[in-house]
Amino acid sequence: MNKQVVIIGAGPAGLTAALELVGQPGVQVTIVEADDCVGGISRTVNHNGNRIDIGGHRFFSKSDWVMQWWANLMPIEHAGDVPLNLRYQGQAREGLPVGAARAEGAEPTAMLVRNRLSRIYFNRRFFSYPLKLNADSFRNLGLGKSMQFGFSYLRSQVSKIEPERSLEDFLINRFGQRLYRQFFKEYTEKVWGVPCNQISAEWGAQRIKSLSITKAVFHALRGMLGMNGKVAQTSLIENFLYPKHGPGEMWETAAHVFQARGGTLLMKHKAVGLAVEGGEVRSVTVQGESGEAFQLECSHVVSTMPVRDLVAASRQSWSEDIAAIADNLQYRDFITVGLLYRADELPRALGDNWIYIQEPGVNVGRVQVFNNWSPYMVKDASMVWMGLEFFCRETDDLWKMPDADLQALAQREMLQIGLVSAASAQDAVVIRVPKAYPGYFGEAYANFDRLRTALDAVPNLFLVGRNGMHRYNNQDHSMLTAKEAADQILSGNVDKSRLWSINVDDEYHEEAKA
Repeated sequence: MNKQVVIIGAGPAGLTAALELVGQPGVQVTIVEADDCVGGISRTVNHNGNRIDIGGHRFFSKSDWVMQWWANLMPIEHAGDVPLNLRYQGQAREGLPVGAARAEGAEPTAMLVRNRLSRIYFNRRFFSYPLKLNADSFRNLGLGKSMQFGFSYLRSQVSKIEPERSLEDFLINRFGQRLYRQFFKEYTEKVWGVPCNQISAEWGAQRIKSLSITKAVFHALRGMLGMNGKVAQTSLIENFLYPKHGPGEMWETAAHVFQARGGTLLMKHKAVGLAVEGGEVRSVTVQGESGEAFQLECSHVVSTMPVRDLVAASRQSWSEDIAAIADNLQYRDFITVGLLYRADELPRALGDNWIYIQEPGVNVGRVQVFNNWSPYMVKDASMVWMGLEFFCRETDDLWKMPDADLQALAQREMLQIGLVSAASAQDAVVIRVPKAYPGYFGEAYANFDRLRTALDAVPNLFLVGRNGMHRYNNQDHSMLTAKEAADQILSGNVDKSRLWSINVDDEYHEEAKA
């Protein structure tokens, strides 16, 4: 029996599913993408020859399959006399899974091996991100504050908060009350826009579950003895892979391969309706750029669109209470302001990929230095191209602020916190990304399992990716959910629980193998 698969969204999850399915006997694949470019939040934006990576995307995975998938699409450049080894997320890779690595500078489209550096900027000083127990941290904090943090942590271990009902409980149990308030509370609430005690502990379990003071002490002792090896956690990332011209280059390559293999890619087309009959999706209603609508018949649907929008597009298929849960799911929206400076307009050279801003009195949450992701991201090597990240909701004044005002705000804040010495940048641009982060808070999220059960009951509808599952997946986790969906479509053995188990397993997400 022929399969007609409609994939909603051409981000990492959608394109991964598409490439796994296209070319298989009897399978026709159509991707419906609302935007004018592929990659979703992993796209690259080109502004006057300078490129922006929205949110920052390091290419490394503990999954051999993901690493090989990337390498099959883009060769890896490296100097011939440098071993092709990486250390990232608790795993050392000696001899990357590539078909043929290329000499440095040999390919216009390739993956680079890049050094990793992310730091916290607090009180005009830099701390390791996440915090490490090292000489720099003790020197920056001072003996008195270091001791206060230490005793606070010990108290948290003697009297743990149980059960962990919120992200606040989760963080205090692992870092202590004082360290939580100093380095976690304000920044996290800036990112999510709600108090930490209203955010589900599940967010911490997914994103930072294996980091703690105990692990930091263990690492410090191992480091003194020269025994670090594979015990490194996410905090100890040393290097990673990165496409020369940003993450979008990977997904543009994937889209070209998909089309070359016979797949159909509908750009600037939006999925506006799903017809569910007899318990299965029978067709997807698609609206083109000019407003015309048509139907795509389907045997299977792979959805990466926000769950709220998916249910709205098929509202007649759901009970009122299920639809209400979807309607009230919350999201965090995202603004990047790109600022271009001359190198001499920075009081100090910055080697960071990301800088987490913990300074009080500013809106900016994080700063990217795109030069350090790839030198090819910047048109002129004498310039520094930075991305200031702001977190908000579409209803907030910040989101509604005119571009010129946002650019002015970003430049003022950079000067205020001392990362630049110039009052104005050489160039600036504003990029808004709605629904960048699925919210782990609110009454609707507390009832998300009911919504998930209802959606999973439709056997030929597969939810994958970050927004598709309302789950804060990394890029590789999104790809793995897409692979699993494709495997189930091809085999006919449907088990939705396997999709949801990805990025839950401790071993895979954060923990290194012994």
